[in-house]
Amino acid sequence: MGRQHTLARHHVRRAESALLRESDDPKLIAGAVEELLRYLNITHSGRRRVALADIEIAGQVIRAGEGLIMANDIANRDPAVFPDPDELDLRRDARRHVAFGFGVHQCLGQPLARMELQVVYGTLHKRIPTLTLATDLDRIPFKHDGQVYGVYELPVTW
Repeated sequence: MGRQHTLARHHVRRAESALLRESDDPKLIAGAVEELLRYLNITHSGRRRVALADIEIAGQVIRAGEGLIMANDIANRDPAVFPDPDELDLRRDARRHVAFGFGVHQCLGQPLARMELQVVYGTLHKRIPTLTLATDLDRIPFKHDGQVYGVYELPVTW
């Protein structure tokens, strides 16, 4: 089951790469960037807050002084907001993700990050159409021990 799941995910990635490679539509690329931000999420530590007053959320009482951790990756996988949230769909309207925070707690660098990602995804697969992983996806060492999500290394070939 695990091997088939990895192969299925690899096939989806190839199809998604082809979509980016073959499109000249800046709106599609911008939308794909939003979906990738939603799907992968940047931070995994969650927003930490302390309740200033007693509050009830979804039937759960949180007392003044209690700590809360709001995980963005869970919010970005909410099926009430994103149908089939565990599936990567570069054509999805993912503008309501919270990868860069929300409200007054938004990342100030998000416009620059979006622009950089749109340039990369709009050109990378076109310039190097045979770009592919040089190892199995499950052998890539992901960073799960820091504030920012990513990989320690990403071996590729073309």
